Amino acid sequence: MSERRAQDLPALPPGDRVGRRSFIGALIAGFMALGAFLWGRRPARVVGSALRPPGAVSEGAFLDACTRCFKCVNVCPNGCIKVHGLSAGIHRMFTPYIKARERACTLCGECARVCPTGALQAFEPTRDGWLAGVAMGTARVNKAMCYSFHGRTCGACYRACPLAGTAMKIGVFETPLVQPESCVGCGLCEQACLHLPQAIRVIPTSSARVHT
Repeated sequence: MSERRAQDLPALPPGDRVGRRSFIGALIAGFMALGAFLWGRRPARVVGSALRPPGAVSEGAFLDACTRCFKCVNVCPNGCIKVHGLSAGIHRMFTPYIKARERACTLCGECARVCPTGALQAFEPTRDGWLAGVAMGTARVNKAMCYSFHGRTCGACYRACPLAGTAMKIGVFETPLVQPESCVGCGLCEQACLHLPQAIRVIPTSSARVHT
């Protein structure tokens, strides 16, 4: 019965069949383009607090150089380096990042040492080496939330800072005083903050220091 009905149906002219296929193809392509556009608009919110690993070059150069080889992820002894998924946008997908609040960077330099493309440039794991070769971001204190700025001595961020006395100084009640020109953005202060949500956060930088 079904065969008879199929035979009774008038055949579409070749031109109509091509037109229908073209329409369906255009519709699919349109949905794909819309999806790519929407995914491309999401990174500003998703990537906002993510830090590049230490030694990273400027963001544009980093995206061009990074081959998504995951060597930095695998070598990190602290397990703090993760990779972006599709939610970060197609251009950033599979590139490495660090979320300081979850697990900050200890500035050991192993990730930069194994990077094969120069997306992460090697630096000496010393105070001078960090200051010369690392620019992950800059710590900022929210005084309205910080315990020490309200007379409750804390100092957890200062004690966690690998450049204490240089990148961060302390005032009365151990109030943290960030020195932006010396902060390398490792995030150890953010990870150590006792306040929830954290009273100190590292704002990612889009450019790296000049490597000498």
